[in-house]
Amino acid sequence: MTARDIVILGSTGSIGTQALDLVRAHPDRFRVVGLTAGGSNPELFEAQVAEFAPAYSGLGEEASTEAAGRPCDVVLNGITGAVGLRPTLAALDAGTTLALANKESLIIGGPLVKERARPGQIVPVDSEHSAIAQSLRAGSAEEVRRLVLTASGGPFRGRTADELADVTPDQALAHPNFAMGRVITTNSATLVNKGLEVIEAHLLFDIPFDRIDVVVHPQQLIHSMVEFVDGAVVAQLGLPTMLVPISLGMGWPDRVPDAETPIDWTRAADWRFEPLDDAVFPAVTLARAAGERGGTAPAVYNAANEVAVDAFHEGRIRFPDIVAAVAHVLDRHDVPSKEHLTVDDVLAADAWARAEAAALI
Repeated sequence: MTARDIVILGSTGSIGTQALDLVRAHPDRFRVVGLTAGGSNPELFEAQVAEFAPAYSGLGEEASTEAAGRPCDVVLNGITGAVGLRPTLAALDAGTTLALANKESLIIGGPLVKERARPGQIVPVDSEHSAIAQSLRAGSAEEVRRLVLTASGGPFRGRTADELADVTPDQALAHPNFAMGRVITTNSATLVNKGLEVIEAHLLFDIPFDRIDVVVHPQQLIHSMVEFVDGAVVAQLGLPTMLVPISLGMGWPDRVPDAETPIDWTRAADWRFEPLDDAVFPAVTLARAAGERGGTAPAVYNAANEVAVDAFHEGRIRFPDIVAAVAHVLDRHDVPSKEHLTVDDVLAADAWARAEAAALI
């Protein structure tokens, strides 16, 4: 098997460092030809460049966009935030397979990304969407009845709305299964992250919003499921880590041997499923509404949330105010009626939403 040339965007983050661990373990399969990062950890980035000696490396959005358009087999976009949009479009325009962990670029630039992507060009790296992509192999598109995304429920699962009023930032960052960055971990506590994933699933798999469900599964051993028309449900199971989705993103459609440790079936375990409490956690319902409006509404949802999350961690608003702020900003947003959005349209909506959320807060 010929080694694949890989460009890794966001190499010092969680996705990027795990991807490089996989490269180290499988030098016969993967060769790093490009590395970029945002610049928050320059010492680690310098060490990565020294170790892997890529043909291209650099810090910042422009460097990531440049790297994404260079010749390679796979671009792994592990950047966090809206700054991942231009690199995503650059990889698609170059015709390269895009292993997409930067969900924001698909969510805020949905129509733009969909127009430029060839069938099968985007391989999802989110664990839920990777699970769906794997499960979809069990049947044809016409046989799919619905998608079922699983959610841990976050650290506040089971609490009432009144009990959420005084939770602290430290409590919001105490995710039961994953160690992630501040924004993503807080989004898991508010369920905004699951709302973003519902929009992402709709865009990736062309399934209407009314056929995409969310179920709470605290153990996070079932990463997501596909229900087929005959009633069969196919699920992808595994430990709550990102190694399988990342390895599949880089190697798709081939699997990478020993990417992750299998579940130990000799140990007894109870797996639980609960309905999502939309009244206490309205973020998913709000995301569906934004996704159905389409256009720049998902970009506004994402941007307003990021501002609100920062305000919560700075002690300026309470935890429930995060989603309330997003709802307020969405309510004030007029989606452009134009048929074809541009990058400037999307980024303008992103900037407007941030300013509107900041003014509200």
